[in-house]
Amino acid sequence: MKLLSWKNALRAVVWGGAAAVVLSIAGVIAATIYVVRVTGDLPDYQQLAQYEPAIMSRVHAGDGLLIAEYAREHRVFVPIENIPPDVINAFLSAEDRNFYHHGGLDFTGIMRAAFSNISNYLRGRRLEGASTITQQVAKNFLLSSEQAVARKVQEMVLARRMERAFTKDRILELYLNEIYLGNRAYGVAAAALNYFDKSLDELELHEIAYLAALPKGPNNYHPVRRPEAAVGRRNWVLTRMAANDYISEARASEAAALPLEATTRLAGETYLAAEYFVEQVRREMFNRYGDAELYEGGLSIRTTLDTRMQLAARRALRDGLEAYDRRHGYRGPLTRLEDFDDWPARLDAIRAPADIDSDWRIALVLEVTDSEAVIGFPDRSRGRIPLYALRWARSPSRDSETSMPRQGPAITRVGAVLELGDVVLVERLTADDAPNETVAEDHYGLRQIPEVNGAILAMDPFTGRVLAMVGGYSFAQSQFNRAVQARRQPGSAFKPFVYAAALDSGYTPVSIILDAPFVASGDAEIRFYRPTNYSNVFYGPSTLRRGLELSRNVMTVRLAQEMGMGPVRDYARRFGLYENMQPTLAMSLGAGEVTLVDLVGAYGALVNGGRRVAPAIVDRVQNREGRTIWLSDTRECPDCNAPEWSPDMGEPRLAALGEEAVDPVTAYQIVHMLEGAVARGTGTALRALGRPLAGKTGTTNEFRDAWFVGFSPDLVVGVYVGFDTPMPLGQGEAGGVLAAPIARDFLRPALEGYPVAAFRVPDGVSLAPVNRETGEPSALGRPGAILEAFRPGTEPRRGATSAEETLSFGFGAIRQPVSGGREDPDDDEDGEDELGGLY
Repeated sequence: MKLLSWKNALRAVVWGGAAAVVLSIAGVIAATIYVVRVTGDLPDYQQLAQYEPAIMSRVHAGDGLLIAEYAREHRVFVPIENIPPDVINAFLSAEDRNFYHHGGLDFTGIMRAAFSNISNYLRGRRLEGASTITQQVAKNFLLSSEQAVARKVQEMVLARRMERAFTKDRILELYLNEIYLGNRAYGVAAAALNYFDKSLDELELHEIAYLAALPKGPNNYHPVRRPEAAVGRRNWVLTRMAANDYISEARASEAAALPLEATTRLAGETYLAAEYFVEQVRREMFNRYGDAELYEGGLSIRTTLDTRMQLAARRALRDGLEAYDRRHGYRGPLTRLEDFDDWPARLDAIRAPADIDSDWRIALVLEVTDSEAVIGFPDRSRGRIPLYALRWARSPSRDSETSMPRQGPAITRVGAVLELGDVVLVERLTADDAPNETVAEDHYGLRQIPEVNGAILAMDPFTGRVLAMVGGYSFAQSQFNRAVQARRQPGSAFKPFVYAAALDSGYTPVSIILDAPFVASGDAEIRFYRPTNYSNVFYGPSTLRRGLELSRNVMTVRLAQEMGMGPVRDYARRFGLYENMQPTLAMSLGAGEVTLVDLVGAYGALVNGGRRVAPAIVDRVQNREGRTIWLSDTRECPDCNAPEWSPDMGEPRLAALGEEAVDPVTAYQIVHMLEGAVARGTGTALRALGRPLAGKTGTTNEFRDAWFVGFSPDLVVGVYVGFDTPMPLGQGEAGGVLAAPIARDFLRPALEGYPVAAFRVPDGVSLAPVNRETGEPSALGRPGAILEAFRPGTEPRRGATSAEETLSFGFGAIRQPVSGGREDPDDDEDGEDELGGLY
């Protein structure tokens, strides 16, 4: 019986073993079939050999500062040999310590994860993976992130194949440049920049460990939102690095004790100031290279921007617009609180307008007396707004017929401006804000965002490089770039080109033109064209110089009619202002529309000896390999690469940039006359700078647009101010009052470092002393004598009959002796610029 029982047991074992073998074989076959099926259409991993990741394009200012990045995925590709060892070791410790010892799959890690996942499954937790870096590369590059068995099998098969096809260093290079690490950063180099504003070789050990902590879930370890989790995970990486003998225990402990401090990149005044410029660069690069190349091609874009000048330009424009805005009254509070329950928290919850000055604060009016208002801030601190700081805050309105701005009665008590519960913008006052008042430490001034807008642009006239460009008060509030996109009438800022055409048509700076009532035929809609001067006064016979210095409208129109609009139209095209200008007399007073950038470029040609160089904002573009693919200055210089050089050989000579718009002598004559506009005419705001400067104002009908273009021998700056929806700026708000002071406030810091030098006089210019009012020959030292610029042989001569000049009244010409006209008392302010009337 025992024998039978033993045989049955043996039979069962044999049959069980056979069944197990059969089932094992069947399982292997099934598994093989499954693997073959799910891996039958695997992506071609060989494509990784030619992998070129999407790299962000980077924009640098002319002084080398990084000012912008364009990207869908912020990535900077770094070859494996340039990645610091600590960075590699940190990621190996955190993600795959056996990377250099396995063949793509870490079976020890797989078994460890399998046992852990039993517990995780029973507790309802997320299952752990045991993916090696090779598997992560396979998933990130070739597969989806779906958590499925089929995808895991594909990942494992691809990992094995990749290990046979690529070196370990190549796989690690792909991983470290592709992995997403949060904060818009793909790859370790971009993460170093975005979290710490450092390159990889500048990172400290604790910062490296933090980056290595991120692959498992960047949002879980955000340094600001989840600082404790971030530090804990960072310190875990440091512990693993020490356990793997990559660093010492002492070094790990020292790094773990350091605080984790992330930074915000490309933020602050310098970057705010450059926003309009950067966006214009983006537009140009997008139009030139397209979407994919701009956002994925890794372009290196070197621009013309001077960050110091850009800051000065933004400050000058904002100060000028705010000053104008305060001249025209206070429009009311941001909002009001009906009661003071928990007012600090409610005030703190109110969102301030975008891009206000850094010194401006939101405040709540808590008490109001006749002499002051007590204000509170979200931190419960308090301040006072005194009556003297509210004198400007009169109630604004506009005339129902003319739309001219008007103001309400003078402010005699604080309650006329502020009420309890008003939420307002304020700025701490200084002695400069109220020089005639006693300014206390807790005194604040009322502020508001200007409704008026404008633009400023500065350029090197010899190269066309735009050194500063601000297209509005605030990019955050309006992305419309008024420096390049707004087309507005330049008014009298166009006159220098009319006078340049006259000088090349046989006139001289002392030629006499009659400033007297003028009537010309109109068109189908208007019977007669009758321009007027700014002051509605006529001054009789005057020289071309006086006409341009004091911006006489009637003289300019008479001059244009006398020589014909053909030359004016031709010069407008040569200077890049109008391609096909209408040949009407009103166009001689700037009735056409131009952009600020084109007007500055035209004035740049005057400074540059008559050669117009198109304004440019980009110097050079390089592709991801560092090869230059676009260059602004394409002039050839054969002598620049000479194998040897000695001082007696002289410097290599380059051909002049641009095309000649006007003869150098004519250009200098206009420059010299515009020096007079600053010294004695409509641009006197610049005299305070105490150096040779020239410029011209412009103001259109009803004071709708205010312009000023000024220049030194080496720099040109243009300013435009106006409402986006054209409306009057206000009586007297002309170019010399509104735009010229902005240019002055920019030029003061911008010209630091530039030599104080006279304008360059070209060959072919004869300087002769004349009376600046009559144009008659004079002698230096006599009252009213100046040196005037002539072409040789055209200087006035004493006692010559040519002292009698031809005068045009629009209907014919008469001969009349030269005589000086009475000056307009307003001319020194801005006696100029209206286009005149059509009747």
